[in-house]
Amino acid sequence: MVATLFHKASSILLSTSSHVPVSMSNQKKRPIHVKSIEANAFDIEGKKKLRILVAGGGIGGLVFALAAKRKGFDVVVLEKGMSAIRGEGQFRGPIQLQSNALAALEVIDLEVAEKVMQAGCVVGNRINGLLDGISGSWYVKMDMFTPAVQMGLPLTRIISRMTLLQILASAVGEDVIFNKSYVVGFEDHGHKVTVMLENGKQYEGDLLVGADGIQSKVRQSLFGPQEAVYLGYTCYSGIADFVPADIESVGFRVLLGHKQYFVSSDVVAGKMQWYAFHKEPPGGVDSPHGKKERLLKIFEGWCDYVIDLIIASDEDAILRRDIYDLTPTCTWGRGHVTLLGDSVHAMQPNMSQGGCMAIEDSYQLAEELDKAWRQSVESGTPIDVVSSLRRRLRVAIIHAMARMAAIAASYYMSYLDVGLGPLLFLKKFWIPHPATVGCRFLVDLAMRLIISWVFGGGSLKFEGRSPCCRLSEKANDQFLRWLEDDDALERSINGDWFLLPFGNEAAVSEPIHLSRDENRDCIIGYLFAFKMKVSYVLCMHVPLCL
Repeated sequence: MVATLFHKASSILLSTSSHVPVSMSNQKKRPIHVKSIEANAFDIEGKKKLRILVAGGGIGGLVFALAAKRKGFDVVVLEKGMSAIRGEGQFRGPIQLQSNALAALEVIDLEVAEKVMQAGCVVGNRINGLLDGISGSWYVKMDMFTPAVQMGLPLTRIISRMTLLQILASAVGEDVIFNKSYVVGFEDHGHKVTVMLENGKQYEGDLLVGADGIQSKVRQSLFGPQEAVYLGYTCYSGIADFVPADIESVGFRVLLGHKQYFVSSDVVAGKMQWYAFHKEPPGGVDSPHGKKERLLKIFEGWCDYVIDLIIASDEDAILRRDIYDLTPTCTWGRGHVTLLGDSVHAMQPNMSQGGCMAIEDSYQLAEELDKAWRQSVESGTPIDVVSSLRRRLRVAIIHAMARMAAIAASYYMSYLDVGLGPLLFLKKFWIPHPATVGCRFLVDLAMRLIISWVFGGGSLKFEGRSPCCRLSEKANDQFLRWLEDDDALERSINGDWFLLPFGNEAAVSEPIHLSRDENRDCIIGYLFAFKMKVSYVLCMHVPLCL
């Protein structure tokens, strides 16, 4: 009999179940070395079923190749350059894999999913959410733990993009991935498809899957040129050698500001990943070694947490890119060619669902192809190749959510300090903006519904997967209290508290160390009574949320 963790609204219960939780291993992780071979032969011996050509060896292309291979299809991955697997991922930073993507991976290949989850850093059992960028106070907390556990899904993780690609490529196999094979076009003959490479070579298959990213050549050949849409934001990203004092209780933060926001997340090993978004025209260029200086200017006046992360980052490792996406389309394919991932629905990174949607695409397309193959065998008719996925509505909704989140950030204002005109003097009183205060309840309510729907996979049923959770991922016993009580969350910080002097006498005063015992009074100074000519010791109960 195996114990499985189930999380209720007000308590965490251990109950028995026939669902076997996948155990977590503490074994030392070793790097996975992946070799690739150059495509130098046209004739690739088929295995069975369909021969599927995949353009692109990124996350979407490799996950689909793995899913199709597990279904028994003959798969060939044609990749422009294996730089993504050799190391490009380390410069793009870690990626967040949420419950829906991890559940899809479990159905595709449980062993591979286990390796991915072992290599990742769990953040779904900690407090995550939105904060005000200036004060650093919580705006809305996200409960990513309860929905996942109630549905028996893995908890959200952060994993190195390079590590993820290495695991996937190793599972797909070096005999399947062909290097220096840049797909620049194709010809659909009705019963088969021929792919043309930049080097002049050609490959034939029964189906072409375009997983070649936002600048997809397959999409361009299929539907003609489509310009990516600039979303108004430039994004700086970096990884800081920094460990916040609340690392054990908080996973990731989204700090909001007017026309700018800042995202940070724990990526283990004493490092924090961050993204800084700023609304401005595209095409900007920083002066040499000027990224950090510009960031400190953009986020001047923000809370110390943001400033500390920027300062702790290596200037040379800070990257800058303009944010683009693609306008959603109802047609994902035609004939023997279909698209998945960023090639058809590239989206902003603020929902952390770009890679997750590509993984869902891969799972769903492999399932549909397998069903179509079985139907053709049973009926004795040619296979009806799926040219579009049945997930268009779900992807379109999540795509719209990502755009709306960016628009909301453009109008977010913490305090009355923008557009006051003759009432500008009110700025010094730090009056909370009425719109921000009024929207807080609605955002909190909507966030709970959104997380449950996104994590659950929408119409996806994750066939073949039994709902289960890992006991090793259990949240802290105070988790529910932290969700409701900001002070309780702040008191959980693993650090020392000091009362710092402020005012004219600050130069001659010493910081006072505060006890972590809430019931213990703290002597902070004395008060002189002029009439009685005596001094009194001033004892105060100082809350640790100062």
